[in-house]
Amino acid sequence: MRKALIVGIDYYDHIGSLKGCVNDAFGVKGMLDRHADGSVNFGQPRLMTGTGPSERVDRSELKEAVRQLFADDNDVALFYFAGHGHIEAAGGYLCASDCRTGDDGLPLAEIMTLANRSRARNKIIILDSCHGGALGGQALNAQVTEITEGVTILTASTEGQSALEKNGGGVFTGLLLDALGGAAADLVGQVTPGAVYAHIDQSLGTWSGQRPMFKTNVKRFVSLRLVTPPLPQTDLRRIAEFFPDPGFEFPLDPSYEPTDPSADPDKNAVFAILQKYNRVNLLVPVGAPHMWHAAVESKACRLTATGEHYRRLVSQGLI
Repeated sequence: MRKALIVGIDYYDHIGSLKGCVNDAFGVKGMLDRHADGSVNFGQPRLMTGTGPSERVDRSELKEAVRQLFADDNDVALFYFAGHGHIEAAGGYLCASDCRTGDDGLPLAEIMTLANRSRARNKIIILDSCHGGALGGQALNAQVTEITEGVTILTASTEGQSALEKNGGGVFTGLLLDALGGAAADLVGQVTPGAVYAHIDQSLGTWSGQRPMFKTNVKRFVSLRLVTPPLPQTDLRRIAEFFPDPGFEFPLDPSYEPTDPSADPDKNAVFAILQKYNRVNLLVPVGAPHMWHAAVESKACRLTATGEHYRRLVSQGLI
């Protein structure tokens, strides 16, 4: 049971309109609707868009939609918003189409109250709006964040920053879509909120003028989407076979290299898998610059810290 509310507002009656929020909302909906293999993920997320005077998202509608999102006992309840944000001493707000001053928008504190009280096991809030980093904070103490277990917050910018747009869309949402498309996937194809944040943070760099914010209180990340893993699981599950113990070094010799006169087809098949491990940073050659050298020079290969992590998972029957 996964439920999502996706909101994109370009049109505003009284404050400056935007250009890329509706397109961003459609992009997020299309990405979350199904997994990469076509199977149902969130399955028909609710989409609300403000495109003009005849298609608006007013404050009362937005508030009721957020209330409905967090009212049910779902596995995941996800809220995405792209549009104007406002902040003042009393706190932050999401601006609906009928806002006049910003502080007449939907208070972030109200959204947090609904999320914190929700019976949903995982509550995920993603904001591509200015000042979104104020979500979860206290008006009287900006250093304190109050979020209950199961809540995760990912915002485009800090409390005091704007959310940048580029090429007809939000910079943050563009990177979010890249992450959901597979750029942030782990080796079993799961895209978690933590991995999405890491991808966006690294992609923005130090000098972007916009820093994403990530706040969470979870025991274990839920997967937002499944994509085709970079390594077939049948190959990944053999890692504990090749490396039975921590620190084990897998011995190589020229017969593992298919171009060598002594090539052994069975060993060549194993070497092909080891090379795949190398390409995804699961192992490195020992005493040689490349896997080819390790084979022809009868060296070895060993797992990286990441490789050891996956070896443990396989050994424990978790993959």
